[in-house]
Amino acid sequence: MPVVVVANPKGGVGKSTIATQIAGYFASKGHAVMLGDADRQQSSRLWLGLRPANARRVSTWELKDDLIVKPPKGTTHVVLDTPAGLTGKLFKEIMQLADKVVVPLQPSIFDIFATRSFLDELAEHRKATRMQVGIVGMRVDPRTIAADKLHDFVDSLGLPVLGYLRHTQNYIHLAARGLTLFDVAPGRVERDLEQWEGICRWLDR
Repeated sequence: MPVVVVANPKGGVGKSTIATQIAGYFASKGHAVMLGDADRQQSSRLWLGLRPANARRVSTWELKDDLIVKPPKGTTHVVLDTPAGLTGKLFKEIMQLADKVVVPLQPSIFDIFATRSFLDELAEHRKATRMQVGIVGMRVDPRTIAADKLHDFVDSLGLPVLGYLRHTQNYIHLAARGLTLFDVAPGRVERDLEQWEGICRWLDR
């Protein structure tokens, strides 16, 4: 049972967007998916509450008192949204469960600086486990100098850039209805689905 953790110690980088999209992708493949939300803001949990009854099912993984417990039997895929400032005991518990960690990162010097020590910690943890770590560039045009600088930074850590997601209202409009790119007609979100192809391949490996 793969456990995919979406993490970045900086707030406002798109963790809940990525977590809900991954859950929607797994559900679209027919998997029994659970989405957990360890963030006090509970954005992913709010999204679950908005999800239509006729959409592919994504179950709630109940997390109480900051305790991470194993999901119930019958679950085939787990996605976990995490809080900003993820450190200490909670960080260790989550990383012990994680098979893959997705780090959303915006290509600004401020975001890169704020995330550097976290990525170093992940790299050290990865050496001792089979956990895989990948970066997703958020709100970025891959043709820009900013994207090149982000790629150079991540390459220096030996981590792959899984893809770049553009700044679009599609994510906002879909989230307001409890939906993802993978819940609507592909023709409506064709460009965005193309940007997810590399991420999905990595998730499926």
